[in-house]
Amino acid sequence: MASKYRYIVLAVLGIAAASGAAWWLQRPAQAPRAEPAATALGASPAGGSTSGGATGTSRGGQPGGPARPVAVETVPVRQMALRDDAEAVGSLKSRQSVVLRPEVSGRITQLNFRDGERVRKGQLLVQFDDQLQRAQIQQSKAEMSIAQANHKRNQELVAQGFISQRSVDESAANLEVAQAKLALAQATAARLKIVAPFDGVAGIRGANVGDYLKDGADIVNVEDLDTLYVDFRLPERLQAKVRRGQTAQVSFDALPGVIYPALVQAINPQIDADGRSIAVRGCIDNRRLQLRPGMFARVTAVFSERADALVIPEEAVVPDGVSPYVFKIVEGKEPGSRAARRTPVTLGARAPGLVEVVSGLAAGDTVVSAGQQRLQRDGMQVRVVDLAAGAAQRGAGKAPAAAASAQASGAQVSDDKPAARPAQAAPADAPSAGPARADAPGNTAAAGARNASKPATLIAALPGASPCQSGPVAQR
Repeated sequence: MASKYRYIVLAVLGIAAASGAAWWLQRPAQAPRAEPAATALGASPAGGSTSGGATGTSRGGQPGGPARPVAVETVPVRQMALRDDAEAVGSLKSRQSVVLRPEVSGRITQLNFRDGERVRKGQLLVQFDDQLQRAQIQQSKAEMSIAQANHKRNQELVAQGFISQRSVDESAANLEVAQAKLALAQATAARLKIVAPFDGVAGIRGANVGDYLKDGADIVNVEDLDTLYVDFRLPERLQAKVRRGQTAQVSFDALPGVIYPALVQAINPQIDADGRSIAVRGCIDNRRLQLRPGMFARVTAVFSERADALVIPEEAVVPDGVSPYVFKIVEGKEPGSRAARRTPVTLGARAPGLVEVVSGLAAGDTVVSAGQQRLQRDGMQVRVVDLAAGAAQRGAGKAPAAAASAQASGAQVSDDKPAARPAQAAPADAPSAGPARADAPGNTAAAGARNASKPATLIAALPGASPCQSGPVAQR
């Protein structure tokens, strides 16, 4: 029993001795590894301060050291021509359009026009059978002639005292009745003649000679194509900007690359409650007769144009509710340093990737375009970084290295142009790949790109007074 206790005591002592020896052997190896860590934190191996007398680090934002400038990208405020406009879709309508219909039933005896030809105001287009009406006119004329003779004779007799005044009054009434019958017969006959109400172009007729038409049946439409209206809608928030006399640019999918100017002539005083939009009508001079009523139009309403608008990139603006701001680069407190100052701005019209600055900045100012999230307070020192120049330098540095690797691999590199690899010969039975056709099947995307890249041409005004400037159409 005593020997058992003795073995346990010896085992415990041996373990304690081994642990102490291990701790003693590992202690000298830990001290050198802790020394670089302390040096990296800015302290000396002996626990003192770093060179220069600073007790902290030189990292920005850590206590005890000078703040390091924040790296940002900047862009200058530049001037450019900017246009305040809005886009909408609309359709074309004739300034004057009518569908000719008879007021009375009858049979067509004459058609004095051809489909699609120009007609003049007052030109007889359709003649109905009027034999009965012409006979009624002759009868009315004869009755009126008898009434006139009787009335004249009664006037002579009453002057001589042979008849009473009552007879004269009756003859005068009979004359008026005869005149009314003649006017009625002539009006009925006139309704059997359909004339052009204005100058225009006739459409395709829906009746032929010999057809019997009921009153109100469609015969042909007449369109005034010299002037067209473009009707479009704008959001209600733009009602304060749109005015009569402004210009709009109208393009058409049916005529790619062509833009027609339109003059805003009318604005509907009532806002549509369903879409919260306002109806606008523009006038287009179509004396070239390239446009047709019913065409789909893309309208760009131009509200104002400025040749010297101040613009900055959209990413330079920091949104803050209804008060956006930018960081403007100004001179820092120390000579040669730069700081970022928070500057509220008022924004205006927008262009792709750009926004107009109405107030808050001047031409030539520099604003921060990237790195605003690092600016924790107003007036922080910044360091301007040009990433584009750095990328160009890195690309220039890679060129010699690529040339050296090419020479090491045995390839010959010329100083003026790179060595070209020999092209592999195509098989003899392989079909030749000709130029891609935009109108070939499957190349609709290429066709759309071709139309989109085609420059648009603004149609010049024709000589003479524009029909859009002549005022409203007179009531006839």
